[in-house]
Amino acid sequence: MDITLAKINDKVVVVKILGRLDMSAANKLKETFSEYLKEYKNFVFDCSEMDFIDSTGLGAFIVCQQSATKASGKICIANLQSKPRMLFEITRAYKIFDVYDNTKSAIESFE
Repeated sequence: MDITLAKINDKVVVVKILGRLDMSAANKLKETFSEYLKEYKNFVFDCSEMDFIDSTGLGAFIVCQQSATKASGKICIANLQSKPRMLFEITRAYKIFDVYDNTKSAIESFE
């Protein structure tokens, strides 16, 4: 898994997750996000190139969401592919996260 960061404006940062978010990558996401949270508060997780997520990866998303909330921030999820979308449906993670079909809509939700 790789992670890239793109600052969109003063309100929102896009975190692009590439590859598999599984047990072997979950800690990397949590640690990287913790560093980003020192400077930014609102995030869009762009999952357009994340082809797999397991329960540990979903747990990492939840930890990131809790950390952002404590820092008065927010996370939106965008561009879920079919396999990750299935996990979100099965676990009803849609109730925890604001999920958008595209990055543009997710960014606009912060305005």
